[in-house]
Amino acid sequence: MKKIPVGILGATGMVGQNYIALLAGHPWFKVNYVAASPRSAGKRYGELTAGRWLLAKACDPSVSGLLVEDANDLSRAAAAAARGDLAFVFSALEMGKAEILALEDSYAAAGIPVVSNASANRWTDDVPMLIAEVNPSHTDIIPSQQAARGWKKGFIVVKPNCSIQSYMTPVWALLEAGYDVKRMVVTTMQAVSGAGYPGVASLDIVDNVVPYIGGEEEKSELEPLKILGSVENGRIRKADAPLISAHCNRVSVINGHTAAVSLEFGAKKAGIEEVKRIWSEFSALPQQLKLPMAPEQPIIVRDEANRPQPNKDRDADKGMAVSVGRLRACPVFDLRFVGLSHNTVRGAAGGGILNAELLKAKGYLG
Repeated sequence: MKKIPVGILGATGMVGQNYIALLAGHPWFKVNYVAASPRSAGKRYGELTAGRWLLAKACDPSVSGLLVEDANDLSRAAAAAARGDLAFVFSALEMGKAEILALEDSYAAAGIPVVSNASANRWTDDVPMLIAEVNPSHTDIIPSQQAARGWKKGFIVVKPNCSIQSYMTPVWALLEAGYDVKRMVVTTMQAVSGAGYPGVASLDIVDNVVPYIGGEEEKSELEPLKILGSVENGRIRKADAPLISAHCNRVSVINGHTAAVSLEFGAKKAGIEEVKRIWSEFSALPQQLKLPMAPEQPIIVRDEANRPQPNKDRDADKGMAVSVGRLRACPVFDLRFVGLSHNTVRGAAGGGILNAELLKAKGYLG
């Protein structure tokens, strides 16, 4: 199969580098276009990232030689698309919200679909915010998005905040099994890589916990409601429940976001063994799709008293699975558990790649 040529906007940043690392050898996609800030444009990617490559895995040699384009210069991307050298872009842009909104819209308007990691379009009501195993049906809004904006081929899809992916799939599995979740209290312990590079100053995080991450609690409380919402009249109507109270903390872990969750069911209650069964058997994506980045087992249940742990469980199933443990009764609500996911893989570039694979399988890409 001829690989689909893809581009990365914000290619020199941490998320952009993770895209390049994870896409190396991908069976469907090949990185063919890299773009960053105007000051980076005109240089070879390998030259630009020499001494600034942040990952243990070396940069893909086929990408090192690519000329870095100015992400703001849409004409270069449009020319590449016209030649057949660019089918869509992953957006890992790091700039102001208004700038990202304008830039992602301009790419989509030019016929270049955008699969975004940026937060700017997460609350645009005709832009699906996808966790592939949870709300794949939200891709059905893409034709309405295109029609409303006069876009013939381009569109925008986003992924949610990295921290909520440590618990949203387990919660969705319970909802899908017929158990309403009314209220949740979530305490996240988020890795320093979630702050990007250089991120949190070492003197602030070593031997410390920082009990504040700007905007994270609002995202954690609101984004799940859009993901659990429904497509109505060309818009995504957010769900009314669950009501979520979030506490978000930065901790001195490199990779892996952990969440301690207490939840309350509606009238129908699920026992501990039933929840374990639901999680262990959960598999939302049809196997026949054969999405390369999809985890074989989306939710991995750990029975040990001291798991999951970031340095033991974050890489489970390519870093794409959610590991859950410490499932027990809650004296205030009904149940409590600990969830863990890899924030720079499942929560960032890997989640974006899986969204693109889903879009391709549903006929929107390639």
